[in-house]
Amino acid sequence: MFNKGEEKKSVAQMVNSSNVIAKETSIKGDIITVGNIRIEGKVDGTLSSQTKIVIGESAFLKGNIDTKEAEIAGQVEGEIRCHEILFLKKTAVIHGNILTKKIVIENGAVFNGTCKMTEVTTESVTPKKELKLKDEEARKQSGKEVLTD
Repeated sequence: MFNKGEEKKSVAQMVNSSNVIAKETSIKGDIITVGNIRIEGKVDGTLSSQTKIVIGESAFLKGNIDTKEAEIAGQVEGEIRCHEILFLKKTAVIHGNILTKKIVIENGAVFNGTCKMTEVTTESVTPKKELKLKDEEARKQSGKEVLTD
């Protein structure tokens, strides 16, 4: 039914595709895409792309970002994980931790959190895991029994 040439073309088209969440749009839930995505509206959930994510000036994201490259000009409340480069524009407001390989911050951008610049892997420690580890350490020090999953 499909030959390999058509299959490769459709995969390339998906990777090069662009998705746009308009200014008047509000989404609750996770968004996962192979291609680029631009957010101008409001998203409450995780945003994941294998290529590039753009958060426009009018956008508000409450959730985590996981992508190869990101450009942020709006507001983000959550962890940002960029496997390559993160651009924070002068209008960006970030409340959360950043894990990226490279970062460019324009004068005027607001960032409240920690930033770790390293190779980003899928096994990086998330904030929930960090809290669990800290809780286990505190229990060990206090002599209480530690239960593991």
